[in-house]
Amino acid sequence: MGLLQGRNHRAGENRIHLILSALFGLTALVYASVGFGGGSTYIALLAISGADYRMIPIVALSCNLCVVAGGVMRFAAAGHLDILKILPLVIVSAPMAWAGGSLIVSEALFLGLLGWTLLAASLLTWRGGALDRSPIVKGGKTALLLASGGVGFLSGLVGIGGGIFLSPLLHIARWAKPKEIAGTAALFIFVNSAAGLIGQIGKGSGAIYGEALGFAPLLIAVIVGGQIGALWGARRAAQARLRKITAALVFLVSLRLLWRWGGLIGISAL
Repeated sequence: MGLLQGRNHRAGENRIHLILSALFGLTALVYASVGFGGGSTYIALLAISGADYRMIPIVALSCNLCVVAGGVMRFAAAGHLDILKILPLVIVSAPMAWAGGSLIVSEALFLGLLGWTLLAASLLTWRGGALDRSPIVKGGKTALLLASGGVGFLSGLVGIGGGIFLSPLLHIARWAKPKEIAGTAALFIFVNSAAGLIGQIGKGSGAIYGEALGFAPLLIAVIVGGQIGALWGARRAAQARLRKITAALVFLVSLRLLWRWGGLIGISAL
C-alpha cells in the first residue's frame, strides 16, 4: 500500500510539473515579447501549486533570468539599450534587491507582502499600455532613483524582477520612447533578479535547494518560451487578450494569498 501511494504521489507531482511547464513557457513567451520576465505570474502559479513559500522566490527569479537574458540581447541588438543612462538605476536597485533577498521573513510577512504585491501587479498588467496613450507629466530623476531602490528591495524580497513597477514610473518620468523603456525594464529585471537570487540562495537550506531543483524543467520551458517571445514577439491582439487573462489569474491568486495571510495574523476576513 505504501509503495502504491508513493507511486501515485510521484505521478501527481509529475502531472503538476508538466502543467506548470506548459504555463511557464506560455507566460515567458508573452512577457518576453515586451521585455518583461513574468515573475509575478510564475509566483502566482507556484503559489497555486502549493510550493514551499521559501522556495518560490528562488524558482521565480531563476526563471526571470532565463527569460530576460534573451530580451536584453534583442533590445541591445536593435539599439534600444542606453547602458550609461540605465546604469544609475541598477546601481541603486541591485544592492537593495540583494538586501531584500537576504532578509529572512516569516511565512505570514512573506504572504502578506506577496499578496499585496501581486494585487498591484495584476492591476498594472490589466491596464497594460494605457500610459502610452495618456498625458504624462515629467518627474524628477532623484525621485526615480529612490523609487528604483524601493522596487529593487521588494523585488528581491518576494521574487519578482520589478519591471512591472518600474515601467509605469519610466513612462511617468518620460524616460524614453516605449521600446527603450521596454529594453530598460528588461535589463533592470535581469540585474535585480540576479542580485535577489544571490540573496535568496545565501539564506536558504539544503532542503529548500533540493526542492527547488525538482522544478528545473520549468527553466527549460521558460528558455524555450522566452526565446520565441524575444525573437518573434506575440501578436498585438493575442497579447492583449493573454494579458487580461494573466492579470485576472494574478488578481485571484493575490486574493487567495491575502486570505491565507489574514488567517495567519488572525484576521477572519479581508
